Amino acid sequence: MLDSLRTAGFQIEFHSHAEAILSVDFAEVADQLGTILATATIPIEEIIGSGGGETKGTQRLRRALHDHGWRKHKFEVQRTIDGIARESISHEVDHIARFPAGVVALEIEWNNKDPFFDRDLENYKRLHADGAISIGVLITRGISLQDEMRSMVLRFAMEKRINGKSDLERIGLSPTRRQLAEYARRTRGETTFSQAWAAAFVQDKFGAATTHWRKLEDRVNRGVGNPCPLLLIGLPANLVTFGEPEAVVERLIEDGDTSIEQTWHVPISARMIGVGLPGWLVIRVSLIAPYDPARARTPCEQLDPWCRTTTLNNVV
Repeated sequence: MLDSLRTAGFQIEFHSHAEAILSVDFAEVADQLGTILATATIPIEEIIGSGGGETKGTQRLRRALHDHGWRKHKFEVQRTIDGIARESISHEVDHIARFPAGVVALEIEWNNKDPFFDRDLENYKRLHADGAISIGVLITRGISLQDEMRSMVLRFAMEKRINGKSDLERIGLSPTRRQLAEYARRTRGETTFSQAWAAAFVQDKFGAATTHWRKLEDRVNRGVGNPCPLLLIGLPANLVTFGEPEAVVERLIEDGDTSIEQTWHVPISARMIGVGLPGWLVIRVSLIAPYDPARARTPCEQLDPWCRTTTLNNVV
């Protein structure tokens, strides 16, 4: 099962009889994931341009899952005593798919803080215990992608001739003073600026404390999420491409920009988001959030809880 992905370099692991369950009751899941992941690519420009955040390639993967019927869903688990609701717990999962035999849940952890694995696995454990899901799937950076990230970023830097701050600005990056000081600190002896920047970029954006295969494997081996059947998928380094024609990169980025949800935009003032700026200053930011007119009378009312959990970066 999923042998074609293994051959292509993906890491595949099954836990708690997940392989047997998938092969008998959810053969469509393996077929769909094999089809979607087999064509996945991430141009190196997307990794650099994302600054460590979710790449357009990951967004394309999410949209492909959406097109195959995998939808975001919030499970509501309510406890009642003699018909009276005592407590309610919700678990939101980015992607679920419903099949005749049951429900499969899927999360993609491209580059979050590694405690997100604990959240996902514990959610799967509780949902499985409650009979809400049959299997949990987790997709993250594989060992080869994590280990080769620095060499790939360095290759990009050398090909683009990144030899100083002006070269970073030329490719659309705006390093902070802290980052420039770190590059200078690393540029010693035989170390070039390209090497210093690549090392600092990877450590800052894709460090050991982010979500990748070893962090996931460590938790699963300790029993986190057990006994929920799990399918773990590690994305390989060969998904990252170099030398793509500019038109191809632009098309892929545009594809990644396409939202899978209806979105809307609203100007937000500094006072509305609660940051310590003069009350007269209005920061015009395009915030994208799901629009649900049935649950909010005004845009600001809908955005209020979202703003309280959102950080705005690099606002000048």
